[in-house]
Amino acid sequence: MFLDEKEDVEKEGGTWQPVTAIASLPSNTSPLYTDRWTRKLLSYGVESRGIQPVPVEERTDTQFSKIFFLWFSWNVNILTFSAGTLGPAIFGLGLRDSCLTILFFNIICCAPPAYLATWGPKLGMRQMVISRYSFGYYGIIIPCILNLVNMCGFSILNCILGGQALASAGNGNLSWTVGIVVIAIISLLVSFCGYEVLNWYEKVSWVPVLITFIIALGVGGKHLSNPPLVEPATAAGVLGFAGTLAGFAITFSSLSSDFTTYYRPDVSGWRIFGYSFAGLLLPIVTLQCLGAAVVIAAPSIPAWEQGYAGGNIGGLLEAIVRPTGGFGKFLAVLLSLSVAGNIAATFYSISLNIQIFIPPLVVVPRYVFSLVATAIVIPISIVGAHRFYDTIINFLGLIGYWASAFIAIIILEHLVIRHNNPAEYDLDDWDAPRRLPSGIAALAAGIASFGLVIPCMSQVWFTGPIAKTTGDIGFEVAFGVSAVLYLPFRLLEIRILGHV
Repeated sequence: MFLDEKEDVEKEGGTWQPVTAIASLPSNTSPLYTDRWTRKLLSYGVESRGIQPVPVEERTDTQFSKIFFLWFSWNVNILTFSAGTLGPAIFGLGLRDSCLTILFFNIICCAPPAYLATWGPKLGMRQMVISRYSFGYYGIIIPCILNLVNMCGFSILNCILGGQALASAGNGNLSWTVGIVVIAIISLLVSFCGYEVLNWYEKVSWVPVLITFIIALGVGGKHLSNPPLVEPATAAGVLGFAGTLAGFAITFSSLSSDFTTYYRPDVSGWRIFGYSFAGLLLPIVTLQCLGAAVVIAAPSIPAWEQGYAGGNIGGLLEAIVRPTGGFGKFLAVLLSLSVAGNIAATFYSISLNIQIFIPPLVVVPRYVFSLVATAIVIPISIVGAHRFYDTIINFLGLIGYWASAFIAIIILEHLVIRHNNPAEYDLDDWDAPRRLPSGIAALAAGIASFGLVIPCMSQVWFTGPIAKTTGDIGFEVAFGVSAVLYLPFRLLEIRILGHV
């Protein structure tokens, strides 16, 4: 096979190099022979490295504040705003109850992804690669599939919202479909280039978006001061909204360390945690509360109500800034582009997770899978564009369950089994199935937890017997039951296998 490759490359005037020679290439090169195309991309700074661990000597990035801007830009967008609208619009909560729920549950749900981001500099591994040390080489494929569904789902929701906002700015001259395609292509360009370009983009892209939201608040804020009275909040309403919020924030945990693997390993964990926690919490709480306030006021303002028809968040935002005239159209375009930072970072992690899902693809450069992600997201976004609220409720309500179980398992593995000590991870085992755990303990704990999670679920299509009384407590139960089951299962697994 290698002789055939050598002949093909030399015919094209390239230089063939076997896997063992790749060390002489730039540090982010995938272990695959390279041709002129790949070398050209690398010379432009495109990151090729996929899920291969970053050696200690290559973890040299000291610009630790970049992780703050990445999380901040990721969440300063109209999807975050739209998540806040669900409290009043779907769960019947008033402004005070919506905002208190948003604040309290996001403080809880932003902590796990912020903590897991601290593992990247210490281990130099992507989040799902680290998770192989709990779920095993093959067992991690199941959480990886769920994570891919999660990330594709969020990208689809963002494309829909961005397309709606862009179409609203076009006064009917631009369809939602065209808007969706434009947003996805912009996101592809950023994610294709990889770590350096992505971090640069996230460092600057939040500025015009934040200014736009401030202008929107200045223009429409006078309508938000006297929210109408509503019925007292019910436990079911609060917990249902909380479960949706958990599905929004806690799922960042499955990709947290993807963006910190190049940082110096001697950086303080508290520093990375602080940057990450602030970068997540500040935009999420602020914009979700703004979303709740705006959607409560919308029925009393004809222009807002018309723009919001059919759950069109982009149309609602465009209606808010419409009094500024032509400048409002420009602001609506900026709001539509706000989702690109979220989608680009998500596409980046999708490109890594595909290599976990199908391990032989580790030899394919990472950027190829950004193209794959785009090809998946665009058509589904177009099909689902006119059912946004149904989509977001069903999606966010479900993904919080598996993510909670996943977080409990990998955190217990790290803190209890490996004693919070990076040295207890043999980095040479990352792609060695026989030297990794079998994954049976992790999968058994996660799957068994759903025996209690299902009765505690409250969804549009199903309400469990416990949830009928308590409201949706599925994500809390998933975390607790998985944690209780995992330790005895894992200790038994270690005893049988004879190694950690």
